[in-house]
Amino acid sequence: MPEQEPCQPNDAIVDRLDAALGTRHIQTDEDIMAPFLVDERRHYHGDALAVVSPADTGDVATVVRLCAAAGVAVVPQGGNTGLCGGATPLRDGPSVLLSLRRMREVRRIDRLGRSITVGAGATVAEVADAAAAAGLLFPLSFGAEASAQIGGALSTNAGGTAVLRYGSARALTLGLEVVLADGTVARLGGGLRKDNTGYDLKNLFVGSEGTLGVICEATLALFAPARQRATAMATLSGGRAPARATGSPEGPPESDGAAWAAGARAGLEVLGRLLDASDGRVSACEWLSPTTRRLACVQPGGARDPFGPGAESLLLVELTSGRAGEDLRRLLEEVLADALADGLIGDATVADGSAAAERLWQVREAPPEAEKRSGGSVKHDIAVVPARVPDFLEQATAAVEAVLPGVQVNAFGHLGDGNIHFNLLAPPGADPHVLGDSEDRLTEAVFDVTESLGGSFSAEHGIGWRWRDELARRKPPVALDLMRRIKATLDPAGVLNPGKVV
Repeated sequence: MPEQEPCQPNDAIVDRLDAALGTRHIQTDEDIMAPFLVDERRHYHGDALAVVSPADTGDVATVVRLCAAAGVAVVPQGGNTGLCGGATPLRDGPSVLLSLRRMREVRRIDRLGRSITVGAGATVAEVADAAAAAGLLFPLSFGAEASAQIGGALSTNAGGTAVLRYGSARALTLGLEVVLADGTVARLGGGLRKDNTGYDLKNLFVGSEGTLGVICEATLALFAPARQRATAMATLSGGRAPARATGSPEGPPESDGAAWAAGARAGLEVLGRLLDASDGRVSACEWLSPTTRRLACVQPGGARDPFGPGAESLLLVELTSGRAGEDLRRLLEEVLADALADGLIGDATVADGSAAAERLWQVREAPPEAEKRSGGSVKHDIAVVPARVPDFLEQATAAVEAVLPGVQVNAFGHLGDGNIHFNLLAPPGADPHVLGDSEDRLTEAVFDVTESLGGSFSAEHGIGWRWRDELARRKPPVALDLMRRIKATLDPAGVLNPGKVV
């Protein structure tokens, strides 16, 4: 996307913000602002009159009120780790970028009520660490958790690896403190597990990407910590792709939708057995395509495949329990042994400690960096009901191959909740630009398959700027109309994060 034309100077609003918050928390220097005005993938470039860093909810309310009065847009930003341009100011008009990084205080932990109240600027990892220090678990976990802020995670309804057991960010949200488009502060919910006094208003703001209000504080659910953990990885029978050369990210394509679908079906059967046997203690179930497996081991910084080079898809599962006496490892081994006997898996390894478990998880987490080093990818974040994942893999792989023969499909993700990351790389040896030239047609093919299976084209990454037109095209008209009415009611002047979502 081309860079936006710079906004015209608006000294008056900057002076007012200086007076209200103090000069050192208002940045107008171009070099200092630059990292805030480009997204994590460097696809979207914006411009702002200033980057403002409030200290608390009162400051946020002041900034929003002053900007609304001046006709200046406010673009909230957390850790700026999103993949859809949702935190980049892109409006053709003056805007202020509101960075919540200073608002990172852990304010309360209720051990009996199992909740934690934090400022929106606390990172997801900091919330988890604070919960752990109190002997509790905050289960939201994903690759960018060390830099992603909780306000942004809630604004995009982040998912991650533990959704199967604990739900997405929305399910973890008990209460919010939000600044509305006119500067009004709304306190919605709290630590209550039951509150049936009308509409559940806080859920309007979870997943709204800063277009309806600025999340300033959140009260989040906590759980018993995992006192026992069992992690295993297995090769999936029936999920073997054609043989290929090893050792390089530029080897022959191994995408075989039919084989991957067979592997995913085997993985779903193993998952079903684990769910039945473990009484709900499966906390993660991840499926990895052979492409993912190969990319994971690309050096430098690659992981180690426990089975060596291979053409099968993989299943990564983890069980956790808050009861120290349970033998989860034995349970996991028994289910995997039966799966091996029944031909569902070909080989398996059960981690013998936390370090070994981390090595298995590294196979799941390493591929995105390898994608960058190989020239980048076109990323898709889809969801179908778990039973339709095999159909999606087979049909979507065939669809993108028809658009761009030889395209490399790096498919992986959360098999247990049906969220698959379907990333596309240029054919081996081809100029990476060929991927960009075909991006629109590739995306249309992937989304058409997803829609035909009753799925969602955005499972956990959000809409932002990137998928706004797709939302307008694919969302049911009645639902889209309701969204637009809500936006018009809460933000009639379009002050908050304009140009995003709707």
